[in-house]
Amino acid sequence: QVQLVESGGGSVQVGGSLRLSCVIRGVTFANNCGGWFRQAPGKEREFVAQLYSSPRYADSVKGRFTISRDNAGSSLVLQMNSLKPEDTATYYCAYRRGGCPYSPTGRSFDYWGQGTQVTVSS
Repeated sequence: QVQLVESGGGSVQVGGSLRLSCVIRGVTFANNCGGWFRQAPGKEREFVAQLYSSPRYADSVKGRFTISRDNAGSSLVLQMNSLKPEDTATYYCAYRRGGCPYSPTGRSFDYWGQGTQVTVSS
């Protein structure tokens, strides 16, 4: 059974940092696509970052966020720096077998975590 569990969310002030982690069971991120998406209240879920062989980021987070995985592919990490109020959202970890396609709302991903809340106050 495939399971993903996110952790590391919380409340921070503008300019602060958070490190989100996603642990996966049943499959591995190695040689597969791992992604992070977020959804704010009243808004559509949106792409944040993904990783297969090379990382890709949404324009809104480039230079501030970094996606990575451990050697075994058992976890996926999103390091978030220089946080802004517009980063406030529930963040979701997702898995897709194989490579990472263009998927702005994550519809092509196979499995999802429960989400972790990130709140950035000014």
